[in-house]
Amino acid sequence: MRIVGGKYAGRDLTSPSDFRVRPTAEHVRAGILNALGAEVRDARVLDLFAGTGALGLEALSRGAAEATFVDSSAASVAAVRANLETVGGEAEVRRADALRFLRAAAGETRHYDLVLLDPPYRLAERLGRELSEALPGVLAPAALVVCESDRRAPLPLDLPLRDERRYGDTLIRIHDPR
Repeated sequence: MRIVGGKYAGRDLTSPSDFRVRPTAEHVRAGILNALGAEVRDARVLDLFAGTGALGLEALSRGAAEATFVDSSAASVAAVRANLETVGGEAEVRRADALRFLRAAAGETRHYDLVLLDPPYRLAERLGRELSEALPGVLAPAALVVCESDRRAPLPLDLPLRDERRYGDTLIRIHDPR
């Protein structure tokens, strides 16, 4: 697994040995970042359910101003830190439950221009309502939310949909809450 575009292109990434971590495929990451284009430049990015951090690292590689990586797994947090070190990048890395993080960040009036969501596929249906309620509190005025899920069990977010793309069994939805 490697970074596919931008200033970190070609750098190898590590993945935790936890079988529950499902890194986003390179062609899917490339598709997402190509679809977002210039909207990534100078963005404040939140990579929730970060796993390896590959999505957020791709955003940093393509010009995002900053990134915050959040995952509840110690192994994933360690992988994100190792991958940041590999690319020579700096970012905030937090070990936290995603929903608790969102509620706390809203209370701190932290806002993000781009939120990347890649929750465990098996939890997508259960998380949809709670994420739909928690996300608006951290979204900047022109924010975008990108969700990755299994096409057979999409993450049901109650946010306006801008674009939807399929990559095999992977479904990518780009929401534009404006």
